[in-house]
Amino acid sequence: MNFEQRLFDAVDYQLQQFPKADILAAKEGNTWVKYSTQQVKDISTKFAAGLLELGVGPNDFSDEGCDKIAIISNNRPEWVFTDLAVQQTGAVLVPIYPTTGPHELQFILNDALVQYIFVASEDLLQKVKSVAEYVPSLKKIYTFDRIAGEAHWTEVSALANEANMATLETVKQSITADHLATIIYTSGTTGTPKGVMLTHKNIVSNVKLSKESFPFPDAPEYKVLSFLPLNHIFEKTVTYIYLFSGISIYYAQSLDTIGDNLKEVKPDGFTTVPRLLEKVFEKIMAKGQELTGFKKALFAWAVHTAERYDNLQDGGFFYNIKLAIANKLIFSKWREALGGNIRFIITGGAACQEKLLRIFNGAKIPVYEGYGPTENSPVICVNRQTTGGTKFGTVGLPINGIEVKIAEDGEILTTGPSVMKGYYKRPDLTAETVIDGWLHTGDIGIWEDGKYLRITDRKKELFKTSGGKYVAPQPIENKLKESLLIEQAMIVGASRKFVGALIVPSATGVANWMKLHHLEFTTIEAAIKHPKVLEKFEHIVQENNQFFNQVEQVKKFELLPAEWSIQTGEMTPKMSVKRKVVLEKYADAIERIYAGS
Repeated sequence: MNFEQRLFDAVDYQLQQFPKADILAAKEGNTWVKYSTQQVKDISTKFAAGLLELGVGPNDFSDEGCDKIAIISNNRPEWVFTDLAVQQTGAVLVPIYPTTGPHELQFILNDALVQYIFVASEDLLQKVKSVAEYVPSLKKIYTFDRIAGEAHWTEVSALANEANMATLETVKQSITADHLATIIYTSGTTGTPKGVMLTHKNIVSNVKLSKESFPFPDAPEYKVLSFLPLNHIFEKTVTYIYLFSGISIYYAQSLDTIGDNLKEVKPDGFTTVPRLLEKVFEKIMAKGQELTGFKKALFAWAVHTAERYDNLQDGGFFYNIKLAIANKLIFSKWREALGGNIRFIITGGAACQEKLLRIFNGAKIPVYEGYGPTENSPVICVNRQTTGGTKFGTVGLPINGIEVKIAEDGEILTTGPSVMKGYYKRPDLTAETVIDGWLHTGDIGIWEDGKYLRITDRKKELFKTSGGKYVAPQPIENKLKESLLIEQAMIVGASRKFVGALIVPSATGVANWMKLHHLEFTTIEAAIKHPKVLEKFEHIVQENNQFFNQVEQVKKFELLPAEWSIQTGEMTPKMSVKRKVVLEKYADAIERIYAGS
């Protein structure tokens, strides 16, 4: 078996090319605990042998015949150990978001007939236990944290012996590139979860083509910080890019500690989603608002200067001088807050505001937007680290080795080795989604300059007003969110006379604005009823409307006091708005928009 055909070959490949002392690292207490390439190899091999001892294996090697092992955990080295171990046995890993609710968790475990599940912590253990009696296939739960009276994952590794280690080598030799590696259930914004089946070839091809296209160098001296959920294909594929490139992976303790972890690790890069970038920017701008006098004016001038940055067009001598001054006086502090070594930040999962891309890149914090669904393992396009390889507001160029085209109705289609095997136990859905080898993404897009892809909306999110005019909500929402006073926005108006908007104001932004205008801020609930605040939001919406044609302009809006979140049910785990949930939850607010219309 040649190296680089299967995901677990990454460890042997790294051992041959660039063995390291810190291929994986996580913080335990106040110390970063590091694992070498050899340790990762030894741990995952014993773990796999122990799983074989439990009877886990490929059985008849069919998609439904292979045993299924689930994992529900935060990002940590044990996640990767489990992934590598399960792959080597020929079984299939079923990763589940830690935020998944009990009802959906029960569905996934039963749909996949999961036999063993590995959980990170006490709270996740209790969640799994709450549904375990309704999952007949589930044999045992193992934990990563040590919890009194519970089975620890190392108990599986302890089952390794000479006999099952020898069996493991035979099993590994029988696993081909076409073997099913994982089933990833996508929660989506509506409906029952769908299990996306991805083979070793699907993901490895995407790893290779993305590595070549971005490009990612072989860089044993690089470190990255990982915090996007590993159960999402974006972070998983990037993990294998890192492993095949010799790049060390340090795991953030939590989303709350990212700032501290960045300063400690001083990484060369990381992956993120636009929502987290927006949060970072909001915090930076809130600090800027706290400045006074000359410092505040200088801060605002620097941000305004960076907003005009264009990587494809030289701003001219005087602009470049101004940007250099802004970088020295203001943006150098931003870079220090990210550890001071950032060579790349890759964002995906949703559309990123063009304004943010200009500001961060102008500030010498290189942010590259990419795109691709789980069904394509996932990368279809990415802005590249090459001259002319990036255009802000687009998701960049298609990666090498795949084909991308736009259908007559505007839908983005792709074909190539990364297209999924299909939806687990759903040949009907597979037949609707993959037609003659072409994956129908459900996204609408256009080509810019004949080569850069711009996503304009989701096919299912386009809606018609009662006048029969199509409206694409995403560009309108992204433009609204450029305001520092707006946290979140959702455009409504399907089968209505005009376009409306549900707007979640930024509590920090509103408080700062009120302070600036000598108005007392008590709570966001009270603030959104204040006549002056309502007048300000009316002004923001009207300013925004000038960028859109008449049918797309927001005529009326409602301000909502509570931020949408995963916990309250309006956001998916990858921070996309669940439109159906918001429509149902805020039906009264929507009716107020259209009352008397």
